[in-house]
Amino acid sequence: MRRVVGLSTELEDVTEVEYRQLRLERVVLVGVWTTGTARDAENSLAELAALAETAGAVVLDGVIQRRDKPDAATYIGSGKADELRDIVLDSGADTVICDGELSPGQLIHLEDIVKVKVIDRTALILDIFAQHAKSREGKAQVALAQMQYMLPRLRGWGQSLSRQMGGGSGGLATRGPGETKIETDRRRIREKMAKMRREIADMKTGREIKRQERRRNKVPSVAIAGYTNAGKSSLLNRLTGAGVLVENALFATLDPTVRRAETPSGRLYTLADTVGFVRHLPHHLVEAFRSTMEEVGDSDLILHVVDGSHPDPEEQLAAVREVIRDVGATDVPEIVVINKADAADPLVLQRLLRVEKHSIAVSARTGRGIAELLALIDNELPRPSVEIEALVPYTHGKLVARAHTEGEVISEEHTAEGTLLKARVHEELAADLAPYTPAAAL
Repeated sequence: MRRVVGLSTELEDVTEVEYRQLRLERVVLVGVWTTGTARDAENSLAELAALAETAGAVVLDGVIQRRDKPDAATYIGSGKADELRDIVLDSGADTVICDGELSPGQLIHLEDIVKVKVIDRTALILDIFAQHAKSREGKAQVALAQMQYMLPRLRGWGQSLSRQMGGGSGGLATRGPGETKIETDRRRIREKMAKMRREIADMKTGREIKRQERRRNKVPSVAIAGYTNAGKSSLLNRLTGAGVLVENALFATLDPTVRRAETPSGRLYTLADTVGFVRHLPHHLVEAFRSTMEEVGDSDLILHVVDGSHPDPEEQLAAVREVIRDVGATDVPEIVVINKADAADPLVLQRLLRVEKHSIAVSARTGRGIAELLALIDNELPRPSVEIEALVPYTHGKLVARAHTEGEVISEEHTAEGTLLKARVHEELAADLAPYTPAAAL
């Protein structure tokens, strides 16, 4: 077992404990290094430590084992499991967190050896989502993901495996062995999952109606996607003044936020802040949050935010693109926004700007590069297809207002007869303006 130094978050000053309302769980992290370099394995465990701290735990120690593949029975092998038990006893930990998704059998066998609670990366991320979900839809999506994860991992002890009376009326003539308690629990969970799916589908309909309204009004949409804690909410606040919660924590904001914004040329568009991604994002969450992530697939442009100060930003880019592929948004144009440029290594910034051809370096905190980003968004958003010149009577001022909101006004002049308008508009508005064009006057 190879120890990873610098992961401990245990409080040295005992007076700090007074600020914590609850006793934090004391955890030991364990990872299996199968591919890549030692630094990659340590970065993955450091991210697990950040997840554990976000969930409200104190990290006491972290170890990595080099293996070709995780052990089928105990994840790290029986001998290393005994070593892990000694580390848990020495440190006084009450939980072990594994950097991977464990099968039900691996969880049971590892717990039997180390004698403390064992959870995996998936359960940890689900717990963080459960803490941070605020909206009704967010809570329903997290609950569905948790039940999907829990269903194959239900365990029964003693009375939980006893049979309930089945068949008949419950008297002497009762027939059949009936259900065990664990079978009843599974059936109830499946019923709850079916109910949650129906509720999420109903909420999806409401969001789809809003999306159709934006499409009908020809308002372009931009989705902000990226790794958790890359600064997506900070960027949304900087671009629109949305006032969304900003916190230096993983998955601080889960509920999607849509805000209206305006390009430097005066074109309106919407900005949607989506849930953050992470390496090995549990597939239960991807499925549960699919309806929310559709905001990315239906957008006209993706702002892919990456943390320029992170030790391995390329890994972040790859992880996010994997999820974007999963939700079917690979055809949407993408701008890579390298955030936290004020704290990033200049050599790393140069490397990213060279490798990512369609990228820009910004700092949402200081405002560096924001004006250039707005100009780039203006240039990349789809433009109306028809250029038209019309003299619109003052009695039809609504058409001029629509040209401002739905199209791109090139010039506007107020004359005695009406508003002389030159603009790029979509075909529907062009047809409404056609009676007021010079050709129509002839």
